[in-house]
Amino acid sequence: MSHQARFNALADWLRGAVTPQERFTLSYNAEASDFIRFNHAKVRQAGHVQQASLQFKLIEDGRHADLNLTLSGDETVDRQRLNEALHQLRETLTLLPVDPYLLLNDDAWQSSNVQDAPLPNSARVVEQIAQLGEGLDLVGIYAAGPIYRGFASSSGALGWHQANSFNVDWSLFHENGQAVKANYAGHAWDDEAFARRFTLAREQLEFLGHPSHPLPPGQYRAYLAPAALEEVMSMLCWGGFSAQSLADKTSPLQRLYDGHATLNPLVSLGEQVTGSLSPAFSSEGYPRADLSLVVDGVAKDRLIDSRSAAEYNLTANGAGWGESPSALSMNGGSLALDDVLKALGTGLYISNLWYLNFSDRTAGRITGMTRFATFWVENGKIKAPVSTMRFDDSLFSLLGSALEQLTSERELILSASTYSQRQTASNLLPGALVSRLTLTL
Repeated sequence: MSHQARFNALADWLRGAVTPQERFTLSYNAEASDFIRFNHAKVRQAGHVQQASLQFKLIEDGRHADLNLTLSGDETVDRQRLNEALHQLRETLTLLPVDPYLLLNDDAWQSSNVQDAPLPNSARVVEQIAQLGEGLDLVGIYAAGPIYRGFASSSGALGWHQANSFNVDWSLFHENGQAVKANYAGHAWDDEAFARRFTLAREQLEFLGHPSHPLPPGQYRAYLAPAALEEVMSMLCWGGFSAQSLADKTSPLQRLYDGHATLNPLVSLGEQVTGSLSPAFSSEGYPRADLSLVVDGVAKDRLIDSRSAAEYNLTANGAGWGESPSALSMNGGSLALDDVLKALGTGLYISNLWYLNFSDRTAGRITGMTRFATFWVENGKIKAPVSTMRFDDSLFSLLGSALEQLTSERELILSASTYSQRQTASNLLPGALVSRLTLTL
């Protein structure tokens, strides 16, 4: 029996088991994943994980309680587990107060999306990684396989989502301890695209053996590669588009949404659900559609979950917990990748950033560290690596007045998180050339 058939059978059984006064939502999460770990470009650990679980919410008279269930794949066993969960939640509900911000979706919507493009044979991927990494200190992990998501409710809503994906996350270490971090992810494997990405990492590794170029604190022209820009975007997404944060006046993009500031007209950001790994419905039971968060530097849509909708009299649009984008897409620009160093001229080429945090959240100021393969460039040519340094700058500068160009080519960066399960979050981002980035120490 397929994952979808198992889930539908459990949902049908539950509809017949609840009383007319009871309501429920049921979310399904499953995966069948290969995990292969590398060290010194050799396979050190290989495994396959198959798992499935349910998130079951029972509601009655404004009270609700949740329970997570691990499924066995045996229909009889799983139905019994769901039955026991139903009785346990009934007992729990009697102890709970009414939730004033509970807002259920009563629409009987239907949604189905199956992205089943064939994934590469894992043995072939291992062979290519071993060939490209021969003689190198390569450390990394390859994760691939289908991810399944489902939703059903007592109101008749039914959603299904399946997406195949792969993610190679690796680092190349120099003998001096420095490293180049790289990633290749997507839905359809391309040998040539992976080889190009690997070649770039290998070329950067050679520069790490040069003496480092000392830099005093100050403002420097800089290019942020997509992986570095993703770290900046993660801060912007931390409450930036959240209806709750905007209502509480704690959003780092408060000035943007209040109309007191704009970003560079080059900046257009959207929640691009269509075609992404992310399902077109939330675990709360609201359909999700593509949203235009920022258009030509001006704020548009915001992310609204059911609780914010109830509290602030808004319309829920399928945002998940935390009201952060799960399929963020940023429009590209006109800068060709081959012209990045020439356009940068003299300044910093930044492959990665890390340890980012807010230095002034309401003003949109962030701080963090350069990481892995940050290079000093002179006259369009890489000269030397730069030691780790701290930056402190404003989102309204990096994505506003200081932004000069965006690359025409964008990189799909999938979440590498495997905490309890593989995630479906993604970012589709270009690289960014900025006229100034402030280094503080």
